[in-house]
Amino acid sequence: MTSTGIDHLVTSGTFSLDGGTWDVDNNVWIVGDTSEAIVIDAAHDAAAIQAALNGRTLRAIVCTHAHNDHIDAAPALAAATGAPILLHPDDLPLWKQTHPERAPDGNLSDGQTLTIGGTTLTVLHTPGHAPGAICLHAPELRALFSGDTLFAGGPGATGRSYSHFGTIIESIRDRLLALPGDTVVHTGHGDTTTIAAEAPHLQEWIDRGF
Repeated sequence: MTSTGIDHLVTSGTFSLDGGTWDVDNNVWIVGDTSEAIVIDAAHDAAAIQAALNGRTLRAIVCTHAHNDHIDAAPALAAATGAPILLHPDDLPLWKQTHPERAPDGNLSDGQTLTIGGTTLTVLHTPGHAPGAICLHAPELRALFSGDTLFAGGPGATGRSYSHFGTIIESIRDRLLALPGDTVVHTGHGDTTTIAAEAPHLQEWIDRGF
């Protein structure tokens, strides 16, 4: 049996919402073994992501949320590989802003599990940054794929449409801080971190009542 690993690439493009556009670099995470994989957040460059698969069968394109910078390459990657696009349905309004003519292929739900290369990833619904934001927890890999819910240094942004600060803090408190402290947090942008490293900063927000 081959072991499951995590591959990482960074793609560049723009994030647009509420009439503004910003240049961004996105983390794309590939989880799998030597024969099959899933992609977490198909950002900006379908060709680069497909090349990083290195011939593996793509089983799913998982969207942590539907901001355009996390989903803009998803339809092209799906067309090239035949893999389904999976999204939490609460983020369909955001999805339709970017891809009005192309719906996701399947829904993600809290507690749902995805198995790839013998490793199980559990969907955690963590609204706040977006209504349908999710994280993926893979305890066998000691890993959390947090999208834009949790970063090195604190919670994801909540200053734009469809977001709410109190909700993201509740999501992090109830769903993420309960994970083992040595869980490595693979974020949607920037550096990785750990649950233990972020817990003291997040506890300050919780103690203040947000």
